[in-house]
Amino acid sequence: MVLLPRLTAFAEAYPEIILDVVTVTGPVDLVAGEFDAGIQLGEYIQKDMIAVPVTRELRLAAVGSPRYFASRRLPQKPRDLHDHRCITLRLPGGPYRWEFEKGRKSVTINVNGPLIIDDTHLVIEAALAGAGIGLAYEEQVAEYIVKRRLIRVLEDWTPPIPGFFMYYPSRQHQPAALSALVNALRLS
Repeated sequence: MVLLPRLTAFAEAYPEIILDVVTVTGPVDLVAGEFDAGIQLGEYIQKDMIAVPVTRELRLAAVGSPRYFASRRLPQKPRDLHDHRCITLRLPGGPYRWEFEKGRKSVTINVNGPLIIDDTHLVIEAALAGAGIGLAYEEQVAEYIVKRRLIRVLEDWTPPIPGFFMYYPSRQHQPAALSALVNALRLS
């Protein structure tokens, strides 16, 4: 969602820079891992890092296939998910607890289902295949919703959240390649 759409333009503008990309779900200690920078949701970034927004606010979308919902009622409130098969995303601390909010009400649900997966793209594929309800970023599933391959539920319970940020340690002498990447990814 962040890097790939801008990668071609960056590679053309800076052909001498080689990006070594590592994908990890969850928080990463850049210094301990000897990384120059990371891209993460704002809430996971350590306070002593410089953070540059690289996406607008995001929204989560709970989705299931028409086949899955053919014999099931659509959930009207988060607690209805207890009656459904949900596809859970595994984060480093364990399965993600689904968080919902509507007005002043906040609800966190430990969902149950047939799959716990550590990759959001696989969560989407499983939802498309009819395995259950999955949770993904709205942007990732928008096309499937428009084409009616996925049905969105609980939309009024998913407010915007801060988006992704590129983050890196404060350095007096920032490498030129990192500066170029920050400028290329910075939300304009």
